[in-house]
Amino acid sequence: MPPLRQLGLTSATCLVIASMVGTGVFTTSGFLIADLGSPGWVILAWLLGGLIAMLGALCYGSLARAVPGSGGEYLFLRETLHPAAGYVAGWVSLLAGFSAPVAMAAFGFGEYAGAWLPQVPVKVTGSILLCGFAAVHALHVARGALVQNIAVVTKLVLLAVFIGFAAGRLAWPEPVAPLGFDRALFAAALVWVSFSYSGWNAAVYIGAEIRDPARNLVRSLCLGTGAVTVVYVLVNAVFVLGAPAAEIAGQVAVAQIVAQRLGGTALAHGVTAIVLLALATSVSAMLMAGPRVYARMADDGLLPAWLRCASGPPRAGIALQLAVSLLFLWTNTFAALLSYIGFTLSLSTALTVVGLIRKKRREPAFAVIGWPLVPLAFLAFVLWSLVFSIGRLQWGAVWGVATLALGWLAWRLQAGRAT
Repeated sequence: MPPLRQLGLTSATCLVIASMVGTGVFTTSGFLIADLGSPGWVILAWLLGGLIAMLGALCYGSLARAVPGSGGEYLFLRETLHPAAGYVAGWVSLLAGFSAPVAMAAFGFGEYAGAWLPQVPVKVTGSILLCGFAAVHALHVARGALVQNIAVVTKLVLLAVFIGFAAGRLAWPEPVAPLGFDRALFAAALVWVSFSYSGWNAAVYIGAEIRDPARNLVRSLCLGTGAVTVVYVLVNAVFVLGAPAAEIAGQVAVAQIVAQRLGGTALAHGVTAIVLLALATSVSAMLMAGPRVYARMADDGLLPAWLRCASGPPRAGIALQLAVSLLFLWTNTFAALLSYIGFTLSLSTALTVVGLIRKKRREPAFAVIGWPLVPLAFLAFVLWSLVFSIGRLQWGAVWGVATLALGWLAWRLQAGRAT
């Protein structure tokens, strides 16, 4: 029985926004200002990151029209390049696409919640959050989406209130324009920012459950990405202009530090509530989308049959997602996860757009939005940032390449058993 198309444009767009507005926007600028030194360069990195995400959303929207269904990169690469590429993409989705980001969001949730629950260890708080949302999404698809939609709208309204309040209290430094440029550091900054924007492709993972996907998938990707880009640039401008660089450099809880400086304890508590809501909805979105990939791969015989889902929420996939996310949470640091996720997901999205280009060359009638400028510009930005950031990311890049290699090895073993 095919999945029920229970989700409309609003739910698909909210899924994109919830997937994007999570850990990165409230934590990354502390690392960016430490490396780049100038608020101007940090703001430029967020602007450029939004442009890259929008280019990616347009590319994925074209693919979603031609290759309908749930599964994301797994489905796209299987159809445009080779089944092995699709399998590796599914492997990446399990590890770097969902499990590691879910763990990172839970880590950030614990860090911010520490202001209210200092006696509870960060990772314990994060683990409770993961288990709670896994239970919610295992119960019912539509109800889980409704809870998420309400939370996303609330989150955006509260962020707008914070931006408006903070804007009048900023002490604009002189100059705020970029003071220097280091190619490697800026490339690494784009990789980190790309993690914060990851999620712009979230709707393609549940394409089979969206009503009128040919129309609503592309619109949800673009609407969600555009809204988040505006929010990201404004929020991070407040962060880097609202406190001296020395106070936030290398810090995770940037929003709390800036809110405390601009409005005292009351504003710091208010911002903490907003961040906790944002991180919770991010976890919710990823626990909703990721298990659909594993269910689709199980349907195709590439993962164990117990991950299949004939109807309703993919409960086995949710349980797997929860287990792997908890493993990442308890065995890694925040900075290590940031580098690993940014590098690995950038590789995966670049490969997907290569598949889009190959499909267009083989099928000239295939309609690609903005062809050829949009896909070529996306690839140019992503590959430039990856090449020049390897030295800065170090082990994050090594583990990213290792993830792809392990995925390919798993494919070879799977193919060997099939023959």
